[in-house]
Amino acid sequence: MGEMANTTAEKAPKKSWLKGLKAEFKKVVWPDKEALTKRSFAVIIITAILGIIIAVLDFLIRSGIDFIIG
Repeated sequence: MGEMANTTAEKAPKKSWLKGLKAEFKKVVWPDKEALTKRSFAVIIITAILGIIIAVLDFLIRSGIDFIIG
């Protein structure tokens, strides 16, 4: 029963993991310098904005808890 589980994939020569990885990297479409710059700038700006929002919320929550506690 276990002998019937052989498939053609098992009989075909196996590629090394590194060759497979190299083939996959050739399929990747890398962004050009302009697109990379724009996207990086957007990520930095959004991260800064979210950091400010979190800091303000933290301050407000901390102030509210200090007010409640006394």
